[in-house]
Amino acid sequence: MKRFLTPKALVGLGVIVAILLIAILAPLFIPDAAANKMNMAARLKGPALAHLLGTDQLGRDLLYRVMLGARTSLTIAGLAVGLSIIIGLPLGIISGYYRGHVDNVLMRLVDTLLSFPALLLALTISAMLGPNLQNTIIAIGIAFTPFLARIVRGEALRVVQMPYVEAARASGTNDLQMILRHILPNIMPQIIVQATISLAFAILAEAGLSFLGLGTQPPQSSWGLMIQASRDYLDVAPWTALVPGAAVALTVLGLNMFGDVLRDVLDPRVRG
Repeated sequence: MKRFLTPKALVGLGVIVAILLIAILAPLFIPDAAANKMNMAARLKGPALAHLLGTDQLGRDLLYRVMLGARTSLTIAGLAVGLSIIIGLPLGIISGYYRGHVDNVLMRLVDTLLSFPALLLALTISAMLGPNLQNTIIAIGIAFTPFLARIVRGEALRVVQMPYVEAARASGTNDLQMILRHILPNIMPQIIVQATISLAFAILAEAGLSFLGLGTQPPQSSWGLMIQASRDYLDVAPWTALVPGAAVALTVLGLNMFGDVLRDVLDPRVRG
């Protein structure tokens, strides 16, 4: 517990909780109409009392848009990581548990996907499926699947050699019970750590896809889309890029800090 209550963990957790509260509560108090309301008379205004973080090229309030963008970016990242777990978890467990030819076939498929950079793979999938929110989730989820599958396979290979697994097998426990009762519970800490770290990279991937025009589409508020829209105004209104960029950087930093602490606490090899 003392290892968890470190300044690094508290700062990371505080950032995550704050961003989550904004993502959950902002839509309740800020309607989409307010965030998308255009006021050409107030376009590219700097931070002031009327608009605390300034306005964009269409006169929309950046504070409203960055708060609603938290919902979009976190939703995409969370669902994409969830999809990668749904696909990668069974692949990794089956490969590590059965080994042999099953392992060879599944891991060659995973290695094929790993040969492509994750962002490039997500970019390709998104371009093939078409740019929208659902396809962005699918693209990022598939791109992150091989990383999770590799980690799960390694942990499954470690656990399957433990004495209690051998004892369960000798007692006649079938494969499904073995996986659900003995393998899966003992690799969950590593999955949780990987999921936390993957969330940070998924947010960066969503921002990258949206910046290239293959992620979320207007009029949705998304941090990557806001950065993309600001690129022509950096010399006269740098805050239009700095505000969503700072939101991405702060969220990723918080997730990485918290993920590092989780790894130190949950990974038995680090504890040892």
